[in-house]
Amino acid sequence: MAKVTFYERPGCVNNAKQRALLWASGHEVTTHNLLKISWTASSLRPFFGDLPITEWFNQTAPQIKLGEIVPENLDETTALQLMIENPLLIRRPLMQVEDIRRIGFDRDKIDTWIGLASPKGFEDLEECPRTH
Repeated sequence: MAKVTFYERPGCVNNAKQRALLWASGHEVTTHNLLKISWTASSLRPFFGDLPITEWFNQTAPQIKLGEIVPENLDETTALQLMIENPLLIRRPLMQVEDIRRIGFDRDKIDTWIGLASPKGFEDLEECPRTH
């Protein structure tokens, strides 16, 4: 069992399902509202690890969908500043177990990291169902 600090957007259907899968897997989950955290570059950056900048962003955020922000055109400093100013841009969830931080909910990677119960009843938990 892992103690998971889980940063979500309240009301997000997938975040609720992701939390439920973590709980069903025996993990202790402490949730935080991603939008209410006073993020800094140094507190946010570790969650992204070595992922490319394009994978840091919530692709369903209005500014991205409208083409106002194009993650492919951003450097690290600009990307972080935009996300600090508007946390809706941050890909969800952010998770921390001890000193390890991750972003997104890739079931296979999380299973390897902390273990997950059988996915029975848990469909795709990364893509927002409201985008279809």
